[in-house]
Amino acid sequence: MDAPALSGLRLPKGDGSQVVRLRRGSSLTDFADKIDANPATLVTVLFNLGEMATATQSLDEDTMAALGAELGYVVEIVSPEDEDRELLESFDIDLAAEEAGELAEDLVARPPVVTVMGHVDHGKTKLLDAIRSTNVVASESGGITQHIGAYQIMTEHDGISRPITFIDTPGHEAFTAMRARGAQVTDIAILVVAADDGVMPQTVEALNHAQAAGVPIVVAVNKVDVDGANPQKVRAQLTEYNLVAEEFGGDTMLVDVSAKKQIGIDNLLDAVLLTADAALELTANPNKDARGVAVEANLDKGRGAVVTVLVETGTLKVGDAIVAGTAHGRVRAMFDEHGETVNEAGPSRPVQVIGLTSVPRAGDTFLVARDDRTARQIAEKRAAAERAATLAKRRKRITLEDLRKALEQGKVETLNLVIKGDVSGSVEALEDALLQIDVGEEVALRVIHRGVGAITQNDVNLAGVDNAIIIGFNVRFAERIEDLAEREGVDVRFYSVIYQAIDDVEAALKGMLKPEFEEVGLGSAEIREIFRSSKFGSIAGCLVRSGEIHRGSKARVTRGGIVVGENLQITSLRRFKDDVTEVREGFECGIGLGSFNDLAVDDVISTYEVREKARA
Repeated sequence: MDAPALSGLRLPKGDGSQVVRLRRGSSLTDFADKIDANPATLVTVLFNLGEMATATQSLDEDTMAALGAELGYVVEIVSPEDEDRELLESFDIDLAAEEAGELAEDLVARPPVVTVMGHVDHGKTKLLDAIRSTNVVASESGGITQHIGAYQIMTEHDGISRPITFIDTPGHEAFTAMRARGAQVTDIAILVVAADDGVMPQTVEALNHAQAAGVPIVVAVNKVDVDGANPQKVRAQLTEYNLVAEEFGGDTMLVDVSAKKQIGIDNLLDAVLLTADAALELTANPNKDARGVAVEANLDKGRGAVVTVLVETGTLKVGDAIVAGTAHGRVRAMFDEHGETVNEAGPSRPVQVIGLTSVPRAGDTFLVARDDRTARQIAEKRAAAERAATLAKRRKRITLEDLRKALEQGKVETLNLVIKGDVSGSVEALEDALLQIDVGEEVALRVIHRGVGAITQNDVNLAGVDNAIIIGFNVRFAERIEDLAEREGVDVRFYSVIYQAIDDVEAALKGMLKPEFEEVGLGSAEIREIFRSSKFGSIAGCLVRSGEIHRGSKARVTRGGIVVGENLQITSLRRFKDDVTEVREGFECGIGLGSFNDLAVDDVISTYEVREKARA
């Protein structure tokens, strides 16, 4: 605490054990408020520590930790979840206490929320069309789903009419994007596989996303009515991905359906309800303010922000003041999936809401506030915190190099990998080899997705959500994806030799991964004459043959191709009587190599630098 940074400054000093809790991207003003200090004084302290920042500038975690250590405080950065919880608690909204205080008699059964996933042309939308008995496909461009929609249907099960909510996503990208914002809206995933095509790459991707989310899976084997359909082949293929059908002794329900001919639809809905009843306990309290998730949002010219929300608990009513992410407003009107107006929506009910002042993101959580003013304040504080976090550039995912540090701090138990390769055989071989690595019980290796082809936005999104590292084997980024990976802080490694990938992952698991370095030649000079100096030793009069000679660079001396001097340094460099920093090709110069004097005419002095090598 007697460092020069604190000399002459009046500051409240900590004893080394006091904890200061700061949100992401906090400024020196925020820190000063916590310790009752003058922000200008903290600017001075930080300047003396070698960092320049204004009092209101957002700072990263490492800078705050260094400043805290200097002042005798332990800085603790609040996680985004804790940050939002503390923000809500400041408005007397304690969601955790509210849930803990709920009695069993407050809870009622709610419908399951189902997401339909699968390969691009295996009939996802046709299946939903058959379930809803509405012609959704006809309105889609090229038969591909262009939007996220949520719908609720009624079905007879054991003589009782029961509702099921379906979320129709444009693919597992949206599913993962919602997970990235902490929205776990799906209870069950229906994986659609065409009986004539079998398991395809996107089928595997969808399966991996559902398994990563930890939701039960029901498989709909579609197109059983077409020529070449082979449902048994699909069942056999799925066993390779840990989906074993009940008839094979497993616990996954596989249902043969034909969306086109309306075959097996009732059986599929029964399977969904049976899975929900057996594996999940779906309850919610409808008698409180609503909370839920924004499934889809868009800006309509005539109606303003139109948000499709899924109520998770409580009941949403027309007139409620709501905040969704950084958007807020009052519910002016609500509509169901048929465009009919509704006055209230209970748990697991999807509705379109009009009245927000801006458009939230898909996956943002929403809640009902006391009044418009509270909703606006919560939204503004969230937006400010988000901006500060972005400015601080703290969104850095785990890399192979910092895996060991994370392990020591107890942050990571499993290293998640996404593997992409040029051919499926290479991917399988690499996955098998990686899963055979054994480094004890402190950390496990888990491949959350594997696939063939370039690294896509989908891969980066999945790696970002599950804190995974992407390994590319003989593949590269798809167009514009490299910037996304860099922005998201996802660690991507490229390899062309399989054992290099294995060695790197094994070394990372052992915490021994070291950067590789390579030597890069800068220039060479031929000695034409030797000058002796009592003050400087031997000076080589040279002609620069190639590149540039820089003062201070590393050098070696070769004589007839044999190295006679290694690990040397250009200590002096002169042009005539002038000291210079560099001499280019074709010019003469005088070179001094410090205490090394074993020089001869026609020797070659080569200069180089050592750079960290990018892994290929």
